[in-house]
Amino acid sequence: MGNSFTARNNLPGLLTGLAGARGIDLEHRLIQAGGASLRQHLNAGKALEAIATGGFDVVVLQEQSTLPIKSPDRFRESARDFDAAIKAAGLRTALYMTWARRNAPETQQALTSAYAGSAAELGATLVPVGVIWERFIKQYDEPVLHDSDNSHPALAGSYLAACVFLMALLEQDPVGIDVPVKGLDADTAALLRQAAWDLTAAE
Repeated sequence: MGNSFTARNNLPGLLTGLAGARGIDLEHRLIQAGGASLRQHLNAGKALEAIATGGFDVVVLQEQSTLPIKSPDRFRESARDFDAAIKAAGLRTALYMTWARRNAPETQQALTSAYAGSAAELGATLVPVGVIWERFIKQYDEPVLHDSDNSHPALAGSYLAACVFLMALLEQDPVGIDVPVKGLDADTAALLRQAAWDLTAAE
């Protein structure tokens, strides 16, 4: 459940490709709307209906990109409500921590605190994409992770996110996977996979 931060560059598809290289047949369903918050997804009903029908193992929640900064309590309340429905259906909750805007890197701390706090409260799996982006940007000038709007992910950013998902959600190592990604050269993809592993190990 999320918005363009999940849909852009087909993040679920990138993760599916990585998982396939590790022998995992991943099936996914994306429910997203541009700029949508978790509360909007709750109110719309489609997400809760999908959860209730089952057939999934994990439900990934991605909040509107700046809401956990501006209103962490609202984010945690929405995550709590989603988690109750997810647990009632016998499924697991994962929280997709997003990243700070390129021109406001100092806001990552608020994002990290909100997502980590909610994950601890709910016993949910934390997918710390924002933390790994922050570390990557401090160490590497290239590739650029943000798109030209300084908010959305460029393809490299989505691929790095997919590598973090592979580790956090599926407990698989991305290093050495050789699955071509259209629009991303092999050397850049290899750097991103290695960096995801190294920067996660640094935690």
